[in-house]
Amino acid sequence: MQIIHDTTEFHIKEKTAAAIGKFDGIHKGHEKLLSCILRRKEQGMKAVVFTFHPSAAVFFGQTAGGELTTREEKRSYFEKLGVDVLIEFPLNAQTAATLPEDFVREILIGKMNVGFIAAGEDLSFGFRGRGNQKLLREMSGELGFQVQIIDKVFCGDREISSTYVREMVEKGDMLKVKELLGRYYSFEGQVEQGNRLGRRLGMPTINLYPREEKLLPPRGVYYSKLLFEGCTYPGITNIGMKPTVNDNHIVSVETYLYDFDRDIYGKKIVTELLQFKRPEHKFQDVEHLKAQMQRDIEEGRRFHELDM
Repeated sequence: MQIIHDTTEFHIKEKTAAAIGKFDGIHKGHEKLLSCILRRKEQGMKAVVFTFHPSAAVFFGQTAGGELTTREEKRSYFEKLGVDVLIEFPLNAQTAATLPEDFVREILIGKMNVGFIAAGEDLSFGFRGRGNQKLLREMSGELGFQVQIIDKVFCGDREISSTYVREMVEKGDMLKVKELLGRYYSFEGQVEQGNRLGRRLGMPTINLYPREEKLLPPRGVYYSKLLFEGCTYPGITNIGMKPTVNDNHIVSVETYLYDFDRDIYGKKIVTELLQFKRPEHKFQDVEHLKAQMQRDIEEGRRFHELDM
């Protein structure tokens, strides 16, 4: 997958099918949109995802809390999906002032060579977000591209949105999050050195330190799975600051894997959260912590045996 980022100077010579959006979380609504451009790819067009970096919400200071998917996680997902080109268009004072009509003519047509555009009903672009699906439809005939506006996707009577997913992550309802995303909530990154306490206690763990912008669920213990080099390993994950042994206030995603003894420091992994087990707790000493960890591991083993 080609990634165009940190520049406004580019040109795609092939005719493209483009999906426009923020794609935070890449939930089922986003997947419906993306499926449209992938069908056009089968017809010979380049499948292109257009998004702003930073997002409009971040740039204009309208967002609170973290993001469901980091920049790196989005890149990995789009590549696995089969997207040909990802455009992370820089959003700054100059580009934010682009008139909607100029955005269509200069960027969508001039730089991206679009023949087909898929977008959600609430699409907005250009100066003060004045561009919308109505403008796209009005300009499509003149400029020779097709527009498909994707209906909203619902879970029960509520629209699936990044806001809805974020609420469920913050509650720790990982089963509902999976229902909304179509996959488990996850953390992607490189394995890093921890304080090696788990190894000293006979329960070695694999550590990730999530990026600052990543939205964290409630601190505590989760049943989990770890993806590494095409294989899936059952585990149990602690998200938190390990208050019994630490006072540095650094959050880690620390996973114990069953029947796994490989050294994978520096390797890229994905940790998926299946279900919340218990909140983080500060124990009176390391022995009480070790006893609870042993209980967590045994209960996790039974959980995964039932889940298989």
